[in-house]
Amino acid sequence: MELAIKIILGIYFNSSNFISIIICILFIIASALMLKKSGSKWWIALIPWYREYELARCANRESDGRVYAVLMFADAICRTLGEVLVYLVPEEDYNAVFPIFLVLNFAVILPFFIYNWRIFEGFRELYGSSKWWRIVYMFITPRFIVMYYWALNKKCQPKYKVDELEKEMEKLTKLGSVAVMEQGLTVNLNERVAKGFLKSKKYLLKDIHLAIPAGHMVLLLGGSGAGKTTFLNAVNGYEKADAEVILEGKNMYSEYKNMIYEIGFVPQKQMMRNKDTVIKTVRDYAELRLPKNFSKEERNKRADEVMDIFGLTPVKDNMVGTLSGGQIKRLSIAIEYLSNPSLFILDEPDSGLDGVMARDLFERLRKVADSGRIVIVITHSPDRVVDLFDDVIVLAKDSTRTGRLAYYGSVEDARKFFERDRMEDIVKRINQVEEGGDGLADDYILKYAEVAQNG
Repeated sequence: MELAIKIILGIYFNSSNFISIIICILFIIASALMLKKSGSKWWIALIPWYREYELARCANRESDGRVYAVLMFADAICRTLGEVLVYLVPEEDYNAVFPIFLVLNFAVILPFFIYNWRIFEGFRELYGSSKWWRIVYMFITPRFIVMYYWALNKKCQPKYKVDELEKEMEKLTKLGSVAVMEQGLTVNLNERVAKGFLKSKKYLLKDIHLAIPAGHMVLLLGGSGAGKTTFLNAVNGYEKADAEVILEGKNMYSEYKNMIYEIGFVPQKQMMRNKDTVIKTVRDYAELRLPKNFSKEERNKRADEVMDIFGLTPVKDNMVGTLSGGQIKRLSIAIEYLSNPSLFILDEPDSGLDGVMARDLFERLRKVADSGRIVIVITHSPDRVVDLFDDVIVLAKDSTRTGRLAYYGSVEDARKFFERDRMEDIVKRINQVEEGGDGLADDYILKYAEVAQNG
């Protein structure tokens, strides 16, 4: 009977020790106060594991909450096993079994602490508390005293209640799609999802609707994890989303095989043989990139044209391994440009280049856009070449860590919209606080949605 009581107490309170039970009760009360203040149901605090998940949800850390709840369950099991070992395992065998239990316990402790910390960070941001609270949280035991401070202090109010922001974001879905352009690129992306923890649905991107005219060069901005590469992969058909992508009147997804030559995608790294000459490299890729009905003469002519466009003719007989960083970048771009694509996408083409070489590269891309193509570029040094761009797309992570559209329009209008002159400062506005940003992503996502709705 005593063992059964200890097991039940161990599962519910994570301990059968009297003092620990009192602490757990105080934690439950603190949780109830926090849940109520955050707009959730206070009685959820009475339900082990679900309580931890709901607290994380209130702190805008829902995905972390799922993991943390499982870790809490594992911790309760480990503690309960400890009680069972004391009662059931003979003393002479206990030393052999105890190390196994100890290893299991430590396997839970580290991730338990990490996810606990991440949820605390969510609450700190929610209540606008300074970074000094990290020190307070680290050294105060028990840590739920901080929760009492936030819950009972009338001056500490959450920026928004748990479901308020979600309801606001749901309005974005109702804004509808943009009209399809006959010429240019139209993207109506409803959602891009992935399987998360325990096969849960994790939103990577949501409600991104925009239309880019032919001949425009577009800068794609966003902080780390905002979904820039995921967005580009959805646009070029590499990773399909719940979306309609129309390029020059053709559906990217339904006609993907027929549109391979319409898109040029230049990744950050390009694999080329260093011991081949430039001209051999371009001509070899021309054989792969161009349609099979092209003759050898036509392929070679196109290779020569592309080398001339990107300033590679003077070094056509040089070995790839002897080229400068800027020449290597231009060569990798030239290879993708062989098929004369309508849409040209480049992921950090200027990485590793100094200002002069980067400028030269982007001026060549500007000429590509001026020839009637759409050029979309990700760069981490946008301000040195921003004058060459027509438009800017800004993606931002909302509080649920979903990538959304925070702005699309001209560069000059972007400066007015974000009240910042530099593109890097715009990114800082939408970055999360823990990333060194201003944490205003939600505000600008909703602000842009209102602007887009009003035309």
